[in-house]
Amino acid sequence: MNIFLANPRGFCAGVKRAINIVTMALKIYGKPIYVNHEIVHNTYVIKHLESKGVIFNKNIDTIPKGAIFIFSAHGVSKHIEEKAKRRKLKIIDATCPLVKKVHREVSKASKLNFEAILIGTSKHPEINGTLGQYTNKNGNIYLIQSIEDISKLKIKNPNKIMLMTQTTLSYNKINPIIKKLYEKYPNIKKPKNSDICYATINRQKAVKNLLKLSDSIIIIGSKHSSNSNQLLRIAKETNKNSTLIDSHHEINTIYWINKVKSIGIAAGASTPNIIIQNVIKELRKTYKNNNIQEILGIQENIKFHIPKELNNKI
Repeated sequence: MNIFLANPRGFCAGVKRAINIVTMALKIYGKPIYVNHEIVHNTYVIKHLESKGVIFNKNIDTIPKGAIFIFSAHGVSKHIEEKAKRRKLKIIDATCPLVKKVHREVSKASKLNFEAILIGTSKHPEINGTLGQYTNKNGNIYLIQSIEDISKLKIKNPNKIMLMTQTTLSYNKINPIIKKLYEKYPNIKKPKNSDICYATINRQKAVKNLLKLSDSIIIIGSKHSSNSNQLLRIAKETNKNSTLIDSHHEINTIYWINKVKSIGIAAGASTPNIIIQNVIKELRKTYKNNNIQEILGIQENIKFHIPKELNNKI
């Protein structure tokens, strides 16, 4: 059995930063620490932090006044931020800087009296936070999930529209939508640099490289992780055996695993290294005659700063 390991794989800079922020807050302030929704979309990470005293909360009204409240890596709307301030919560912002970039784009559209079109997935918390950056009562921000949604748009001024995208989507998904939008609104303005984050792009390229070498693909990531699901979608487009697993415990449920000669292993940007290593160990245990190879890929050296209010207390 040949086992090929994608590079890069696992944690991106935004995820590392968010988890570090929560860990540092626990050390500085003690438990409990409250986080808006899940800090990142990974089951192992959430359970580990819960065991340390972190409470992942969906209703800000239930958080005690004056408590430590961390915005997740996905960001929050201006409404949630203002509500947290009114409740006198101690706010620590763990929003990924690349999500913040999209927030600034939406805020700019709102201030300039432009309407905004956001390509994304309605149930993702990043989208809720991004939509909530638009506050112009005379305009609107429209969420587009598919090409079919474009026909439903009711733009007031086709010469004053700005375009943004969720950071964790694939080019395969958004490019056809963007092409159709430009056909209908040729003057739409898009960001100078893509909103899709570097880590998403790099991991998608890594999966495409794996597909050239592997009979089948295993993506390691939680089922509710957007970027992990995009990796799975890319793998499945080739009609090769592909699956998404949360941990090594799911390997014995993969029905095709004994029928292939080579497997490619990739991991989403919110998947911790310990989970990846456990999957590799399980495969080594299952297949005694295995050959594990690291695939060359893009080296990631990006680091994001920790908020000053935490650094100043260390």
